Amino acid sequence: MDVIQMTRELGKAIQQDDRYIAYNLAKQVNDEDSELQTDIAKFDSLRNDMREAMSSDNPDFDRINAVDKETKELYQKIMDNPNMMAFTKAQTALESLINNVNQIISLCANGADPDTCEPSSGCTGSCATCGGCG
Repeated sequence: MDVIQMTRELGKAIQQDDRYIAYNLAKQVNDEDSELQTDIAKFDSLRNDMREAMSSDNPDFDRINAVDKETKELYQKIMDNPNMMAFTKAQTALESLINNVNQIISLCANGADPDTCEPSSGCTGSCATCGGCG
């Protein structure tokens, strides 16, 4: 079996992992939450309003502050939605799995023993294999 075929098998294994399944279920619940979807659409619209207001030749700072305040409040409402909270948790778990897989592949590509190398759970200082800070 060549490396590409083995990678496809790894992809199949990832899709059978509980973290992948939980992520997809949480995504589906979010997609079916009409209130959440309305809030997300409104949030995107507010962000566009903010970009327009800020790019104006003569910015209306009262409008900018009002839109900024509304955007932050709506963002918090979205993030406090129980479905979004479950999705975020599931997404973080899946990203952690993928980051660990990527780290092991990178370690092996750099000569580490595939049977004993371990992904780093902390920040290595390299952004190349990182899912992001925070």
